[in-house]
Amino acid sequence: MFHHRFLTRIGKLFTDVPVGQIATRRHLPQQPWIRTGRCRCSTSSQVHRPLEGIRILDLTRVLAGPFCAMLLGDLGAEVIKVERPDGGDDTRSWGPPFIADQSCYFLSVNRNKKSIGVNIRSPGGVQIIHDLAQKSDVVLENYIPGKLDQLGVGYEDLRKVAPSIIYCSITGYGSDGPYSKRGGYDVVGAALSGLLHITGPQDGEPCRVGVAMTDMTTGLYAHGAIMAALLHRYKTGEGQKIDCNLLSSQVSIMTHIAANYLISGWEARRWGTGHESIVPYQAFKTKDDKYLIVGAGNQNLFEILCKRIGAEHMLEDSRYKDNQSRVENRESLIAALSEIFAQKEMSVWLAKFEGYGLPYGPIQNMQQVFSDPQVLHNNMIQEFQHSTAGTVRVPGPAVKYSTIDTSHCTAPPRLSEHTQQVLQGMLGYSDDKIQQLHQDGAIGILKDVENAS
Repeated sequence: MFHHRFLTRIGKLFTDVPVGQIATRRHLPQQPWIRTGRCRCSTSSQVHRPLEGIRILDLTRVLAGPFCAMLLGDLGAEVIKVERPDGGDDTRSWGPPFIADQSCYFLSVNRNKKSIGVNIRSPGGVQIIHDLAQKSDVVLENYIPGKLDQLGVGYEDLRKVAPSIIYCSITGYGSDGPYSKRGGYDVVGAALSGLLHITGPQDGEPCRVGVAMTDMTTGLYAHGAIMAALLHRYKTGEGQKIDCNLLSSQVSIMTHIAANYLISGWEARRWGTGHESIVPYQAFKTKDDKYLIVGAGNQNLFEILCKRIGAEHMLEDSRYKDNQSRVENRESLIAALSEIFAQKEMSVWLAKFEGYGLPYGPIQNMQQVFSDPQVLHNNMIQEFQHSTAGTVRVPGPAVKYSTIDTSHCTAPPRLSEHTQQVLQGMLGYSDDKIQQLHQDGAIGILKDVENAS
């Protein structure tokens, strides 16, 4: 059974289900994490997080899956990251930049995890996955559909040994269908979904979004789906398979752009930093060659904008009397506003707009972002000590809770750092068995990485 405090918390969510009758699968001993580093933000042993007692068996690589697993780890889940012994997660080699022997890309999305090196193509590796599944609540994977079934660690395989397992698959295009066997990357999903079609200069070529939004969106969807499946299991005792994919995730968040077409046949186009249905809502170049975003999403905001920039005459111009008129006369209005913004420096405009309720902000680079007073106030920099990389700073959790502390973290693991700990402490494997698995090439251990470096 789960920790009693965890069961009590779940029981309060479902008042019609007595705590003693909530479906549970195993008992997790209250063991501390093995840490290579700890975030400065929280060292209290009294901090309790809502997913304590939940174990995630994470077979994912690259971004969508690891991002999802990290979010679950931030909330207290124990994440066992399964990696190839010979190289591990692809992003371990993505760079530069590197810090010591660690990829900054990998460090950005792998805190709060334990790494075990397992060759899932070997019989010994398959058995390890089966054994871990029996002691886990969730399996998370992002292989091409059918691949893990061939290896003997697909949903039906693990369901036989862990009937109430929650098995979340993240794929490029779905578990079946004409594209299901294709490999999926963020930029391809963004292209097929139409995101790249609407991204870029108005009269220029399509552009890739600067960060992998399709991957991240899918990770967020998977995170929410797993939480829902956990709650469903606590009510019914049922596990289930969850299918998430990059294409569907990105199509779903095309929202009004997609609805414009589906409802009215209105085809989307690129608008640079502008907005298809709101004007003005874009970047303007200032006298000192910086860019300021200003958004007037309603009539009141447009009036404030005109008054603050000294363009009250625009309020009397019938071409700009309401948003529909402004959209129809976009070209003349943007030209006039651009001429005004080009007359003063960024600092002048920021001072003019402050305190008037107008949405505005400068386009910032990373140095400016992490010097921004609001970003600092929101504690968006998370710092920890890594055994080889030293002091590492990454973006911290975005969501803050009144009674949950998500600042507590462990450093991203080195490849195979926790293989022996997990196999011995969690599965009860003997030293001899671990040595044999290592000799057979079924597992990797940390000294392999150290010897190779």
